[in-house]
Amino acid sequence: MVEYPTFLNLIGACRTAFLAGFGQRKQSLSPSAIVIGAGFAGIAAARALKDASFKVVLLEARDRLGGRVYTDNSFGFPVDMGASWLHGVCKENPLASVIGRMGLPLYRTSGDNSVLFDHDLESYALFDIDGNQVPHQLATKVGEVFETILKETEKLRQGPDEDMSIKQAITIVLDRRPDLRQEGLAHEVLEWYICRMEGWFSTDADKISLNSWDKEELLSGGHGLMVRGYLPVIKKLAKGLDIRLGHRVTKIKWGKKGARVSVGNGKTFIADVAVIAVPIGVLKATAIQFEPGLPEWKEAAIADMEVGIENKIALHFGSVFWPNVEFLGVVSSTTYHCSYFLNLHKATGHPVLVYMPAGRLAADIEKMTDEEAARFAFTQVKKILPNASEPIQYLVSRWGADENSLGSYTYDGVGKSHDVYEKLRIPVDNLFFAGEATSMAYPGTVHGAFATGLMAAEDCRMHVAGRHADLDLCPAMGEEAASVSVPLLISRM
Repeated sequence: MVEYPTFLNLIGACRTAFLAGFGQRKQSLSPSAIVIGAGFAGIAAARALKDASFKVVLLEARDRLGGRVYTDNSFGFPVDMGASWLHGVCKENPLASVIGRMGLPLYRTSGDNSVLFDHDLESYALFDIDGNQVPHQLATKVGEVFETILKETEKLRQGPDEDMSIKQAITIVLDRRPDLRQEGLAHEVLEWYICRMEGWFSTDADKISLNSWDKEELLSGGHGLMVRGYLPVIKKLAKGLDIRLGHRVTKIKWGKKGARVSVGNGKTFIADVAVIAVPIGVLKATAIQFEPGLPEWKEAAIADMEVGIENKIALHFGSVFWPNVEFLGVVSSTTYHCSYFLNLHKATGHPVLVYMPAGRLAADIEKMTDEEAARFAFTQVKKILPNASEPIQYLVSRWGADENSLGSYTYDGVGKSHDVYEKLRIPVDNLFFAGEATSMAYPGTVHGAFATGLMAAEDCRMHVAGRHADLDLCPAMGEEAASVSVPLLISRM
């Protein structure tokens, strides 16, 4: 088990090595690596391995880079339809220095201690389903009650073998503490707070573990929205790499003689090591065959990992007709009927609202056509803003149905230990694993995926160096790399 301080120190060393470049080999013959999956984890691993003098080929099933990070430009400007925030804009964030060195601006949408986990209440405008705005004082009061409820749920935590959902825990707390119960509009606001919690974990509250929901390492610096999208970062990291798009891996033979990777188009690639950086949903679906099969403990880790769905429906309007706030919310009597919109106009100047459903609601919307989904999202807008104009364009994500993702990101499921992230990360002989689902400290985040890519590359380097003592594969730690540039945070408008 890697403890958090050790994990963070390792990430710091990997990041320093990544920025400085790795040392040159004494021999002209280079070790080789195959990286599977061109999301942030795979690109980070390939980049670091190439800089360490490995011969690297990066295989990606899609016809584009980025994986679950996808910047769409069909509106004529960038809109991130997957991940779009840097969570924790500080020097401790392993990805912040890369973004900072590129000079990419971020738009700050919250501080460090938001009750909503990702945003500050002051930037919201909440409405009931009749279009009446919720008084800010009431929303603030219910937010304080929600914080108290979450603190009370900690008293219900049992041993490692006893767990319950956060929803069940909230129900028990409200039964024990009638003074915390909310009625009428206040109850609807409380349901909206729980809805936002579900959005953070990409699943419903009845599936989130009480024992493990707060195990993620939260970095300081607030949360910054990528104003120009994540695509520039992806392109920068991928520059100069041997990337094969449209190469869907179907089989991996592994062992002491190396890794032999078969692709659906009939091609085969052979290397010393392989880094598996595909989404956990793809691994859970056994879309890739392993020969020999993975050890039981590794298969158990894959089976135990939970992955949820959060989608985006971006609505592009001809003009702005909504309040000058960063987020719009619709409160309701159940979390399923609550709504949440990101106002991109505040950050980018473009008249776009992004509807962000999660859990069962997101899965149900995926059953609709794109036109139906966009119409559904617009209906939520019309509930609170009756004079809303029709959107002129729309975009719809389908991360749950996408065969190359089969889910958005991981969460801690009821009865599952948080240690499962580390078990998924641990190498198996010459197979190395990366991705947000292997980040025990930062699951479900872009910087978590990036960090595990660097860790997998370092593990590969150590694996090869351990078998070939004559090779000089140690990273060079330079003074320039030690300096960290933190991204520019644009002040709220």
